[in-house]
Amino acid sequence: MSNTTNKIRPFGMRDKIGYMFGDFGNDFTFILSSTFLMKFYTDVMGVSAFIVGIMMMVARFVDAVTDVTMGQIADRSRPTAKGKFLPWIKRMCGPVALASFLMYAVWFKDMPMGFKIVWMFGTYLLWGSICYTGINIPYGSMASAISPEAKDRSELSSWRTIGATLASMFIGVVLPLIVYYTDASGNTLISGPKMAIAGAVCSICAIICYMICYNLTTERVKIEKKEEKFSFIELLKTLVTSRALIGIVLAALLLLLAQLTLSAMGQYVFPNYFGSATGVSISNFCANILVIVLAFIVPALASKFGKKELSAFGGLLGAAVFFIAFVLHTDNLYVFIALYTIGYMGIGFFNVNCWAMITDVIDDAEVREGERSDGTFYSVYSFARKLGQAASSGLSGALLTLAGWNATVAKSPNSYPEVLDGVYNISCLVPAAGFLLMALALIFVYPLGKKKVDQNIATLKARREGKK
Repeated sequence: MSNTTNKIRPFGMRDKIGYMFGDFGNDFTFILSSTFLMKFYTDVMGVSAFIVGIMMMVARFVDAVTDVTMGQIADRSRPTAKGKFLPWIKRMCGPVALASFLMYAVWFKDMPMGFKIVWMFGTYLLWGSICYTGINIPYGSMASAISPEAKDRSELSSWRTIGATLASMFIGVVLPLIVYYTDASGNTLISGPKMAIAGAVCSICAIICYMICYNLTTERVKIEKKEEKFSFIELLKTLVTSRALIGIVLAALLLLLAQLTLSAMGQYVFPNYFGSATGVSISNFCANILVIVLAFIVPALASKFGKKELSAFGGLLGAAVFFIAFVLHTDNLYVFIALYTIGYMGIGFFNVNCWAMITDVIDDAEVREGERSDGTFYSVYSFARKLGQAASSGLSGALLTLAGWNATVAKSPNSYPEVLDGVYNISCLVPAAGFLLMALALIFVYPLGKKKVDQNIATLKARREGKK
């Protein structure tokens, strides 16, 4: 069980900024991968979109083992002077940055296809399934250790969203202006060498952000090392009996399906369908500014209406807007950007809340089971988010292939208008379906509405005060 130590400086802005930089560091490599990796391998390395999608889906089966393993390692780690989770930030920041850089090995583009596919699989698994897992699971679990207060955790969730959004703005707004170029025939293409440089810059920035997180953040809730012998059967029992965990897992998976499809397909629909690389930057700038604004507004709205309720509303809004975009099938870049920005609000409502919602799920399990398993629960949630990433990549890769996108089209996309129409339809319909299903999962499966969350917080507070 956990207890709170009093001889530590109070929770404050230093913790919020430090925690923000943690996800800033995470998303320098995560968003770079989810945004550009498929585009890099299809258009620069010449690998089929279907194979890239299969790779990302295979990696998630590996994550089923590594995520839960890392959750167990985190839960069973012996607390140090810096806490239980923070030391992992320092240990793993270098490996995750190096592994990310190696994924953009443009110097191998003229190697045999078999070599390129093996390199792609190896570096992607090293980055995502091992190194990223080794830093992301402790980082996410750490929120429960920074403060036991629900209000503080909501603020940490908001500041984490701000960190992710800042990374998204750099990658989504700045990089498209750098890595794309226009050839003599007017086709907008991606530059392999510039992508490798972008990978190096993002890796360096990730290390800097992680170290800021390590030095500014303080763990106040002392979560003791778990000594009980690990039982896979007991773990499964705990997980499958938590309706709250099942609900948040479904919602996260479907949200990521919508969000990452938008991100990945943006690298095709803006430069190729609309013929505007700057469209990528403009749309990402507008969407991310909106999310930053929501990060300051949503906690107050969630406090009044509930995190579940607000997130479900966002899903319904996003589904409606992207279905309208599909029906309009507009050729006007700025009409599409406007719809894209409004639809992205659906992501904002959930993403600002979701990190606080997983702590609600952990609290609910503690109320029911009498013990906390922050690392284990967070690892399952993280795995669900990776499944969403894989599903979006796999589905996008398969649908791009069915639409006719291949290495030949990539060299001269303007010559294949029917393929570009297919790209537009994928960019609207997949996010619309993901948003709608996410909202339904929250409404009908996830049980932690505002009333239940408040009851759980009161129960745990009474238990802890009773032990003092």
